[in-house]
Amino acid sequence: MPLYIRDDAVDELAKQVMKATGAKNKTEAVRAALQARLAAEKNKKTLLERIQPILKRADALGEPDPDFDMKKYTDDMWGGM
Repeated sequence: MPLYIRDDAVDELAKQVMKATGAKNKTEAVRAALQARLAAEKNKKTLLERIQPILKRADALGEPDPDFDMKKYTDDMWGGM
């Protein structure tokens, strides 16, 4: 079945992909682009999976110090201004 693209902008994108990838024709270019997109979607990580390393680092820091004085810390940082 031949591939007919009715949208000029989409047709131009297919030509650019064809040229960039060395595909023999637009059908191959579109197939490769769709396969790549599908693979990317299937391998997409959830938000929890993406932030897991950050959560582990935060857990490694331990509980916050309840006696920590942020004002004193900031004042000391700025030279006691």
